[in-house]
Amino acid sequence: MAIYNPKSLKAEEFINDGEILATLEYAEQNKNNIELIDAILEKARPKKNGNGVTCAGLTHREASVLLACDIPEKIEEIYKIAEEIKLAFYGNRIVMFAPLYLSNYCVNGCVYCPYHLKNKHIARKKLTQDEVKAEVIALQDMGHKRLAIEAGEDPKNNPIEYILECIKTIYSVHHKNGDIRRVNVNIAATTVENYRKLKEAGIGTYILFQETYHKESYLKLHPTGPKHDYDYHTEAMDRAMEGGIDDVGLGVLFGLELYKYEFAGLIMHAEHLEAVHGVGPHTISVPRIKKADDIDPTAFDNSISDEIFAKITACIRLAVPYTGMIISTRETEATRTKLLRLGISQVSGGSRTSVGGYTQDERPHDTEQFDVSDQRTLDEVVAWLMENGHIPSFCTACYREGRTGDRFMSLCKNGQILNCCHPNALMTLTEYLVDYASDKTKEIGYKLIEEELEKIPNEKVKAIAIDNIENIKNSNRRDFRF
Repeated sequence: MAIYNPKSLKAEEFINDGEILATLEYAEQNKNNIELIDAILEKARPKKNGNGVTCAGLTHREASVLLACDIPEKIEEIYKIAEEIKLAFYGNRIVMFAPLYLSNYCVNGCVYCPYHLKNKHIARKKLTQDEVKAEVIALQDMGHKRLAIEAGEDPKNNPIEYILECIKTIYSVHHKNGDIRRVNVNIAATTVENYRKLKEAGIGTYILFQETYHKESYLKLHPTGPKHDYDYHTEAMDRAMEGGIDDVGLGVLFGLELYKYEFAGLIMHAEHLEAVHGVGPHTISVPRIKKADDIDPTAFDNSISDEIFAKITACIRLAVPYTGMIISTRETEATRTKLLRLGISQVSGGSRTSVGGYTQDERPHDTEQFDVSDQRTLDEVVAWLMENGHIPSFCTACYREGRTGDRFMSLCKNGQILNCCHPNALMTLTEYLVDYASDKTKEIGYKLIEEELEKIPNEKVKAIAIDNIENIKNSNRRDFRF
């Protein structure tokens, strides 16, 4: 029997089934232990020191106790601390991005995804480089600066060479004042050599959802294809780190397995990365299974309510305080509004989950990976965020200034990241307002920027930011950054 060891490079040891089951039992036994819960909450609370704010984070066992707790006033305290942590490290900034689907050819048999090999009626499509360029121009015309590229796993149709060529094309497109400045990559688990190639291509974050950490369920849900190999998939982040990619993104597909098991596994994976590589996940995503072509989400009996979903999000924020947290257009406007207060720091806007979808006037459904619940335009999402007191940020400065991996985390952990991120967000928002926004969004945005500039504590930084913003407005100059 495998023994739990967060420093091991073997999946069965750092995501250890016995340890997860013991954790769930411990959480169930202590879910009403007020003294323990209060001690965990106190540990999680952000604390001021001479250098700014620090946050201890929580172990998978401590976080699981909070997730199991059903005492209403304690749940409210969890939510309050989650909001405090998010504001302490990320402020009221929300990073904007969009997915770009390159190909839906796939050799896997994943039973929750319409791209599975046995689906013979879905339209299969792979973008040519001219089509990639057209999609990028459409995204730039919306105002996007950051993409997450997606592709099915198919060595013949979507080899690493194709992905690399697409990345090169994306970065090469300069349309009007538009540029894609950061390409994140969400493709299947691969080799150290291929991760090294992705790093050399200038990617931002490598994202790979585990889908489920429950090995028995994983094997059933992935009955055929290379993704069936649980260990190879689960150990992918270690290979990515070995290949030089120091920003990686985790996530599970909530609804496939019991959520408490998934939550414990997710936090253990974050602990493993910290223990082995000295840096935890750059992002954690929280998708829920949604309807798609031949996929009925009601066929999976582990769906979670909006209340549980909110609790999961808040508990992740307490456990892994420095990670970016992502919520996509899978979720409705109402759900996204609530979760923004509980730790979310990145959202997609104007998303289309079909191959070639951005160049179409109407949102196509024939190649969608999942149904989009929030179908608002990027402009509508930007206005909504600002009306709710958030700063939509199109910033990609940290990645391009080399503030990645442990360098990003060290800045984040001592609170210094706010000295560059806040003004960078305001400058990139100004770019969006000048180049792409509707009159209504401009009116809301310029007022917000004026108010937020006054909150910059360093007078020199404030003066530079004000000057740069005036240049963006009046001289057509772009891409200022701290």
